[in-house]
Amino acid sequence: MKVKKHSGELVDFIPESLKQSLRKSGASEAQVDQVYDRIASELYEGISTRELYQKAFNYLKKHRRVYAAKYSLKKALRDLGPAGFYFEKWVCSLMHYMGYETASSQTLRGHAVTHEIDVVAIRDDEFHIAECKLRNDVDAKIPVTTPMYFLSRLKDVTGLPYHYFGKERYVTKGWLVTNAYFTKDTVDFGTYYGINLLSWDYPEGRSIKNLTDEASLYPITCLTALSEMRKGHLLNNNIILVRDLLDQKAQLAHIIKNKEELQEILKEAEEMVAFVH
Repeated sequence: MKVKKHSGELVDFIPESLKQSLRKSGASEAQVDQVYDRIASELYEGISTRELYQKAFNYLKKHRRVYAAKYSLKKALRDLGPAGFYFEKWVCSLMHYMGYETASSQTLRGHAVTHEIDVVAIRDDEFHIAECKLRNDVDAKIPVTTPMYFLSRLKDVTGLPYHYFGKERYVTKGWLVTNAYFTKDTVDFGTYYGINLLSWDYPEGRSIKNLTDEASLYPITCLTALSEMRKGHLLNNNIILVRDLLDQKAQLAHIIKNKEELQEILKEAEEMVAFVH
């Protein structure tokens, strides 16, 4: 049987791939089998991957909201857009987890021109700059021209002093971070020129997906109890992470007056952060 990708391409349906994606939600093997059987009974030739995702999301949600929330992480990162501002804030949190002090939306004067830098990250004597690429297309890939362009920016700010966190510092490294995928040429180019690469599935074992689960750095856009309007309101109030929401319950209560709705949101948020991977 064939399924239709977001691009319109028809590919073979692989049952184990669907089961593996369901397992990543944290559901038990028995629950995965139940959800898979429900979906399998509704499959038809040429079904879209979008419809498959929606079926899986809905059935997981019936078991437990947190399963659907975790399953939706990839979409939740896209929902930090369409602009990249909130994604940059999220990357700051991710790099803070790695041990860096961070700041977003910085301006650095280079040798030739002035640069808008998405994220600066400092750890000991390391001073890193990061280019963040948020993509809203499901199967988007970052082409090799992106690290080529970033390398020229990196070179222009290398060798100059910048004052951050109470100390004069020099740029030592560059990062290219995306919620999408890298092409092989992008990986080869970035690796050769010493650019740290981080994408949805790269590097293996330490990708955005892995690190998010490891540190429970889930964006609020994961939460199934939040309406799209609520998510937008919270993001506008600089509440990016689920854990931010839990740290600012008073502010959340000021935004959400309905006590039942508030408790439902907090319950799901607490389950997300406390979830054992």
